Amino acid sequence: MDDYGDEGGGMDDYGEEYDAPEEEVVEEEDADGDAERMEGIDEATNGVQIMQGQAGGERTRITTRYMTKYERARILGTRALQISMNAPVMVQLDGETDPLEIAMKELREKKVPFTVRRFLPDGSFEDWGVDELIFDDRDRRATS
Repeated sequence: MDDYGDEGGGMDDYGEEYDAPEEEVVEEEDADGDAERMEGIDEATNGVQIMQGQAGGERTRITTRYMTKYERARILGTRALQISMNAPVMVQLDGETDPLEIAMKELREKKVPFTVRRFLPDGSFEDWGVDELIFDDRDRRATS
């Protein structure tokens, strides 16, 4: 006797009935003073919408601006795989045919279309664009 289609409640995996959680409705006033009705706001956020960044565009970040060697390796490997499977190349090619060399050139020119997500111990995370991160260009040092 499953009541999955019934909005009034249902049965859990143990055969016990439960009431379906009601959808929370939050009313907010915008800059004009008009009340705006928002439905389906998650209770875990207590009706607060999480916005990325602040009003000035500058984000408060905890982690370092330096790309780790592990992030670099994953970015290069993933991007080289994409390039080898005919993904569009974001840089001008000068005769390079090796996907890894092309990925390194994209990284040097900060044209890799990736975002690095760093998870923090409290369960939150920070997103960094590859173009925002500082990295050690080992390839440039080895050839010089």
